[in-house]
Amino acid sequence: MARVAVIGGGIGGLGVALMLGRRGHTVALFEQDAREAGDDLHRDFFHWDRPRVPQAVQPHSLLAPVRTVLHAEAPDVYADLLARGAREYHEFDWFDEHPPHRAGDEDLVTLRTRRIVLEAALAAAVRREPAVDVRRGSRVDGLTFAPGDPARVTGVAVGADTHPADLVVDAAGRRSPVPGLLVAAGRRPPVVESHRAGIAYLCRWYRVREDGPRDPGRLRNGSSTPFALAGVFPSDNDTFAVNVVVSTADPTRGALTDPAVFEAVARSFPATAAWLDLAAEPLSDVLAMAGLDNRWTSLVDDAGPVVTGLVNAGDSLVHTNPTLGHGAALGLRAAQYLAGHVEETAADPGGYHDWTVRALRPWFDAQVAADRVAAQRLADSAESADRRAAALAACAFDDPVVMRVRAQVRHLLRTPGEAYATDEVDRSVTAWLAARPDFEPAHDGPTRAQWDALVPA
Repeated sequence: MARVAVIGGGIGGLGVALMLGRRGHTVALFEQDAREAGDDLHRDFFHWDRPRVPQAVQPHSLLAPVRTVLHAEAPDVYADLLARGAREYHEFDWFDEHPPHRAGDEDLVTLRTRRIVLEAALAAAVRREPAVDVRRGSRVDGLTFAPGDPARVTGVAVGADTHPADLVVDAAGRRSPVPGLLVAAGRRPPVVESHRAGIAYLCRWYRVREDGPRDPGRLRNGSSTPFALAGVFPSDNDTFAVNVVVSTADPTRGALTDPAVFEAVARSFPATAAWLDLAAEPLSDVLAMAGLDNRWTSLVDDAGPVVTGLVNAGDSLVHTNPTLGHGAALGLRAAQYLAGHVEETAADPGGYHDWTVRALRPWFDAQVAADRVAAQRLADSAESADRRAAALAACAFDDPVVMRVRAQVRHLLRTPGEAYATDEVDRSVTAWLAARPDFEPAHDGPTRAQWDALVPA
């Protein structure tokens, strides 16, 4: 059995600690924040200042890997998620009837919940795990090394105390101290690939009324203009978030933090207007997040691993902007792999690094490509000219064949190239277009003139 030190108590760190502990390994988890997600979800979500986790209060949709990993590794955590208010939504729930079942359809399920619900369920399970020692309020400020080429990380330092480990897992997130600690110790730095995402997110949280309608019925959750996107995220315990995305260069971005302006803009998009028409209770101010990038941090360079005895996971390894909701899913997939391969990874991290490139890197590359297109379109206010691509997106809401492959891509089960490049999909889109000869790509949100009338520059 291995001794493992985990740096960071977010979703990735809690996940890897729990899965390792349940396999009999001894785990010490170090989290610098003394506070833990607990039973008061409202307080923890809205009144916990977490500058190191800027995405914590933004809307989330937990994709299929979250559900499948928890079913396999911690079914009690999954049950606790549902008990705390998370809701399952199958992609085929859009249709009046589900189509005939195909293998894998059972995985096309989104968990509608705030991030804090998953954190609370994982934290509660970790507390119950005797093999895991959680040390909150403990900031890792150093690594210990054994000589070699490359050097081997042998543990972590917290103040004057050192804690030996066979393997150290950096799960400290997008602001992890570990790259800096390696450089400070004279080791080779990690290889960091970063792509700025030129978009800004603004959201506001609401709760539907107990004596009113629960949702607006069958309605798409997103609307768009050439220069802005708007969407709604149904969530746990009767909450939902309204979200607006604009270019960071948009001169009206700052004005959207005014709740009255934000709501006026949101009411100009059909998807979000329908939810606001439920007369829901606002729960928050307008919460903004920008300065985003997509970043891949590799502990391997051209010479091989920069150290042994250390790997990274979760946002310390790969973080993407929230558009496609990859973070928790990729973090738990990495945790599951590490838990199943910890002893060989402790001996030689090469296999883990190779696995991350095969299993996780394609989704990072897909996010980078999607963000590049989206940021350019929002900045230029460009109308889409690709009629067939627009038809592919629209067709999914009429044709279960296309909805299935759309869901497989969304849930990280197949890459776009694998999913869409089939004769079956081509036939479906061709037939859909043939039945709609006048179809042209279009947006359903406000014009720029209407937007500018609502939003002062």
